[in-house]
Amino acid sequence: MKKKAFLAALPHCLPVCTGFLFVGMSYGVYMASLGFSFVWPMLTSITIFAGSMEFVTANLLVQRFDPLGALLLALTVNARHLFYGVSMLEKYRAAGRKRWYLIFGMCDETFAINVSTEPPEGVDRDWFYFFVTLIDQAAWIAGATLGGLVGGLLPFDTTGIDFVLTALFIVIFLGQWLAADRHLPAVTGVLCSVAALVLFGADNFLLPAMLLILLALTALRKKWNKKEGAEL
Repeated sequence: MKKKAFLAALPHCLPVCTGFLFVGMSYGVYMASLGFSFVWPMLTSITIFAGSMEFVTANLLVQRFDPLGALLLALTVNARHLFYGVSMLEKYRAAGRKRWYLIFGMCDETFAINVSTEPPEGVDRDWFYFFVTLIDQAAWIAGATLGGLVGGLLPFDTTGIDFVLTALFIVIFLGQWLAADRHLPAVTGVLCSVAALVLFGADNFLLPAMLLILLALTALRKKWNKKEGAEL
């Protein structure tokens, strides 16, 4: 039963695994450029398994200790998983003890496969979801560990590789911008961040920026809802 579910899940995961290997390697090399051994990207990939948050975590580890800022940042970066989780309640309800790992391992790509794919006839649904999750995470762990080893052993200049974190969030922002019908929330977030940066400086702007964004979007939400109601 398990073997059948694994073989059914594997073809769906191969495109994700290819991407995870390369992006995971960039994360491992980035960690190595900050002075961490390959063990760190390996352990964070096992225990955190949230790609963008792992890049952020690498940066947080070399900055001053700020647990509240780290908590709020993690909630902000991964808030979308709340909606993923709600939509998967029914699918994972009967998974038994496996559902704890399914909840933990639900990244964007795993969610996309499990929410849209029906297991082949004769394949246990819960084991299929489990192996999709496990294969995807294993690819990320392998990529991050390999990147950490390569970054720590090969004598090449890693100057500027820390820009990968900035590039990652630029790509995420552009993807959401292109997919959205309304751009005012994104513009509001950028303006609030710039205002906080000017007022509080680069070392202290993060929390004020998030608070400003929350207040601004809450204030504007009523106007957007009224406008949408009028259009209907």
